[in-house]
Amino acid sequence: MKLNRYALLCCAFVVMLSACHSKKAALKGEAGEIVKPQPSIAEKYAAIMGVKESDIKNGRLYNFIELWTGVPYKFGGLDKDGVDCSGLTLLLEQQVYGINLPRITYQQVAVIKRKYEEELKEGDLVFFDFDGKQFSHVGVYLQNGYIVHASSTKGVIVVPLHGFMYKYFSRAGSIITDTTVSALKSE
Repeated sequence: MKLNRYALLCCAFVVMLSACHSKKAALKGEAGEIVKPQPSIAEKYAAIMGVKESDIKNGRLYNFIELWTGVPYKFGGLDKDGVDCSGLTLLLEQQVYGINLPRITYQQVAVIKRKYEEELKEGDLVFFDFDGKQFSHVGVYLQNGYIVHASSTKGVIVVPLHGFMYKYFSRAGSIITDTTVSALKSE
């Protein structure tokens, strides 16, 4: 009788674990390629940012965010043990869009074409001035007024631009690529 209960409990436990199993996020496709997001990831980020699931189009971007969410902040960090804001931005732009950026925030601000806030598009960089230091923090714009960044207290997180951080907002813009540089020179 005890053996049957034990077997029944073990089976129930296995069923519970398999029911909780979800597909782990993975970066599919190549950097710069737009791939369809997994339904669970599209649902999650649509809810966070207040958009329709169909508005979550770049599966590679949101899978990257899913893989890095919660990684703690570590000054100078560049891996899952800890990452700082410019390191996260560098990795995201490289792995999602195939764009190479300088490592340090003040160098990253030098490679953007400034934009007004209402012109921001997915992948644009957003800079903040903390502790009286110009361009001391950077995040990546997503959509609908949301950014992803490496918070010094909460790790990698998606937050509204118009939340706590907005009073420190300094500058934003799109990354100048070779094509953009050529277009700017011809203007």
